[in-house]
Amino acid sequence: MTADAPGAGAPTAAGQGGGARLRWFVIGVLVLSTALSFVDRQVLAALAPLLKDQFHLSNEGYGLVVSAFSLAYAAFAPVAGLFIDRVGLNAGVSVAVGLWSAAGVATGAAWGLGGLLACRAALGAAESGGIPATAKGFALYLEPRERAMGAALNQVGITLGMMAAPLLVGVLATATNWRMAFVATGIAGFLWIPLWLAVARRNPPPSRVEPAEGARTLWHDWRLWTLAAANILMMTVYSLWMNWTTVFLVSAHGLSPADANRQFAWVPPVFASVGGLAGGGLSMWWAGRGAGLYSARLRVCAVSAALLASTALVPWVGGVRGATALISLSFFAAVAMSSNIYAMPLDLFGARPAAFAVSVLTASYGLMQTVASPLYGASIDRYGFGPVCAVCGTLPLAALALLALVGRASPDRTAPVGGTV
Repeated sequence: MTADAPGAGAPTAAGQGGGARLRWFVIGVLVLSTALSFVDRQVLAALAPLLKDQFHLSNEGYGLVVSAFSLAYAAFAPVAGLFIDRVGLNAGVSVAVGLWSAAGVATGAAWGLGGLLACRAALGAAESGGIPATAKGFALYLEPRERAMGAALNQVGITLGMMAAPLLVGVLATATNWRMAFVATGIAGFLWIPLWLAVARRNPPPSRVEPAEGARTLWHDWRLWTLAAANILMMTVYSLWMNWTTVFLVSAHGLSPADANRQFAWVPPVFASVGGLAGGGLSMWWAGRGAGLYSARLRVCAVSAALLASTALVPWVGGVRGATALISLSFFAAVAMSSNIYAMPLDLFGARPAAFAVSVLTASYGLMQTVASPLYGASIDRYGFGPVCAVCGTLPLAALALLALVGRASPDRTAPVGGTV
């Protein structure tokens, strides 16, 4: 049994009394890996206008580059989840971070489109272990009612990465020296690994006894695949603003890439982070007032899905500030919903298969983005952003219906919150 496996050893101070703060400190260091992964990921989006010129890409061609990352991300996520569950959190996350950091550095050496595609695919394969690893950490270190807040803090890490990427590009990248942005972010990942190992080994997770299913059982549980389908539908909005915000600001409002990144592109991720915290906090609050844990999460998803209908209005708002404000609202709601969806497998299936269960959601997101990104690009090239935003604004309502279906079939949806520690 690995040191970070559930139930290993006796209860530790990390799970009791003042040691609760240490649990959240460990989670904070783990979330830092998410921030670094999204810096690596979002440097491409921040450099998109420049790289489109460098490699002679249309929007559809840029969508194919995004798909290279996403296809590898989807294909390798279940493998990464199984690997992390098997070897334990510490070894699993260290391997993942080391591999994606190497891929990030290699991107800075890519000279042709083929090299760029290969590096993005390698990055996607390695980063597919990131979200499953953090989910494993939340399952090991946090009580059940806290896990949506853990997912929300993970979104803070994502936001920091998304904010840092355009700012880093603004400082390091020029028309002739865009490569250093990729190299610098890759080096940062290598520096994180010894920090994590030192912190995690000094603060092992508390013992926790929860009902748990194995990965083999989950393959046959329709609820997991329904959650994955709901995730596909909802994350279309997330993918839109993750990869196309700078392109939208440049094409729809006539900004230069530098001005778009420095003045506006970093704003929606801030609201996305607030949305994650709001979604996690609201589900904790509703659960604490007597709602079942799954029911509380479903309420947050219902409010979020209603707000996400505003996505359809983004292309029709006059002025770049108004458009940025509406993008921010859309991103806020998407992440509030996402933070609860990613906690649902932990509620339903327990800690033991946590990395694998969440890796299925991760794979579903990567698969959706693989297919959707070229379609986004082709539609934007021909019709602008209007049709894409209209479709993305309606799909979260269908996702909500699927989540409700899972809730009706899960007898523990009205069970009291908390867990046995």
